[in-house]
Amino acid sequence: MDTLGLISIASIVTAGITIAIGSLGPALGEGRAVSQALHSIAQQPDEANTITRTLFVGLAMIESTAIYCFVVSMILLFANPFWKHFIEKVGG
Repeated sequence: MDTLGLISIASIVTAGITIAIGSLGPALGEGRAVSQALHSIAQQPDEANTITRTLFVGLAMIESTAIYCFVVSMILLFANPFWKHFIEKVGG
C-alpha cells in the first residue's frame, strides 16, 4: 500500500478512537453528575434552583471535553497537515 493510503487509514482509525474514548469519559461523568444532583434535590428540595444552576455549569464543563475530542477528530479527517504534504510529494 502506498504512503497516502497509510496516512488516510491512520487518520480515520485515529479519529474513530478519539471519538470513542473521548466521548466515553464525559458520558459517564455527566451521568454521575445528574444522578448526584437528583439525589441532592430529593434530599433538599428547597435548594433545587441552586443545585440545578450548578449542575448545568458543571455539565457544560464536562461536555467541553467531548467537544475538544470532536474537534481533534475533525482536524484529523479534514485538515490533516500530512495530507497536503504527501499529495504534493505524489504530484497530485
